Amino acid sequence: MTFDVHQLDAFLLIGAGVTFLAVLAVRMSSGVGLPSLLVYLLMGVVLGEAGVGIAFDDAQVAHAIGFGALAVILAEGGLTTSWRDARPAMRMGLSLATLGVFVSIGVVAVGAHVLLGLSWQLSILLGAVCSPTDAAAVFSVLRVVPLPKRITGTLEAESGLNDAPTVVLVTLISSGAVGEYGLFGTAGIVLYELAAGVAFGLAAGFGGAWVMRRVALPSSGLYPIAVLCLTLIGYGAAAGVHASGFAAVYVAALVLGNAELPHRAATRSFVEGLAWLAQIGLFVMLGLLLSPGRLSWETIGMAVVAGILLTFVARPLSVVASAVVRPMRWAELAFVSWAGLRGAVPIVLATIPLAEDVPGATRLFDIVFVLVVLDTLITGPTLPLTARLLRVARRSEPRGIEVEAAPLERVAADLLQVTISPVSRLHGVEVGELRLPVGANVSMIVREGQAMVPERRTVLRHGDDLIVVTPRKLREATEQRLRQVSVGGRLAQWLDPDGAAGR
Repeated sequence: MTFDVHQLDAFLLIGAGVTFLAVLAVRMSSGVGLPSLLVYLLMGVVLGEAGVGIAFDDAQVAHAIGFGALAVILAEGGLTTSWRDARPAMRMGLSLATLGVFVSIGVVAVGAHVLLGLSWQLSILLGAVCSPTDAAAVFSVLRVVPLPKRITGTLEAESGLNDAPTVVLVTLISSGAVGEYGLFGTAGIVLYELAAGVAFGLAAGFGGAWVMRRVALPSSGLYPIAVLCLTLIGYGAAAGVHASGFAAVYVAALVLGNAELPHRAATRSFVEGLAWLAQIGLFVMLGLLLSPGRLSWETIGMAVVAGILLTFVARPLSVVASAVVRPMRWAELAFVSWAGLRGAVPIVLATIPLAEDVPGATRLFDIVFVLVVLDTLITGPTLPLTARLLRVARRSEPRGIEVEAAPLERVAADLLQVTISPVSRLHGVEVGELRLPVGANVSMIVREGQAMVPERRTVLRHGDDLIVVTPRKLREATEQRLRQVSVGGRLAQWLDPDGAAGR
């Protein structure tokens, strides 16, 4: 098959038009309370053979594109996750991603075999593909629902980590390797892939951070591209030795996202936009893969039964079992249970048995598709109300300061741009009262569009943008001092680093 410039023109026209409509759908769907990810799925169905007539039924291509999109989405999740917030909840998140997943798989598999009459292979596959939460869905919800850090950290860690073990398990079951290697052999393969994936992720993350701190690229727009490439290097390197690429990409992104790198804000904005593009393409493609003519009332009924079993039995049991490592209040556990959002991940995982020609895989794909649509339609919009009813929601507050950095390579220094938010206690503080490390200086203040060179008695105000020059070796101490004063005000030297009175 040849591909000429005229086909490229048509592809760009259709692709750009669909993507633009999908971007507009984000705003429209939020106005009517419909999850945008569901809109993308429906767009794919409309564009498919039952609508516009675009034929797409290549499961192997869908499998490959889906994995690539998930890698980008996980990279965005890791790069935008604060390790300070996620670290206290990492044990619970890891427990949900391992113990919780296996509990959920067992419950759904038994229920599907007994209630739906599916074979054991399809029953276990149904439990495996539906148990992990979706990073894209979880991250998008956490942006709009104000929650305590212990809950957001738990959900972020779970959604970032649970793809890796389930992908390995679904692949082994679909290929028949479980029967070949046995239970203990399969467990050993899963552990190897996870451990090796984490190792590759740490190497890509710390190695990449070391390199990025020592190069001065000619354009600020190159830094986000370089950081994203480093995360994908971790994915590709791990996958090349049959380790978990998903574990590698998330760990690498988590390390890089919390490292002291230039242009962090620009990097996060770039990967967030790219993740949206990956989500749009992924969901539209998966919608194309569905043939509505295959759906029957029996399939829909099976999806409803499986969804009820998953939401009201398997998920709560997996959350309670996982809480052994980190006890939480019952209201918080109930919310974490209800917030186990399923998005593209289960549908992508369902393409693995399709690509392996597992008997009954097409029926499994249809059941999973309907289940995800129902789960997204019911669970997502109710999360804000659920958080209020369970009294786990908190008031959303803006950050005290935003810090952006750019390197000054010739003088081994960094240029910090600090924005003073409406809640920062930097307001009213004189420049001399900042007491920055020796060698660091506030070189300029931009106030209401006007630039000024500050003096020691210049008073800072809400909305000011500060330009701070600091030697590279003092950058971390300079940022820490600015954050201390932002929280504790001019008396921050008598307070602890978090701004609370010393004890």
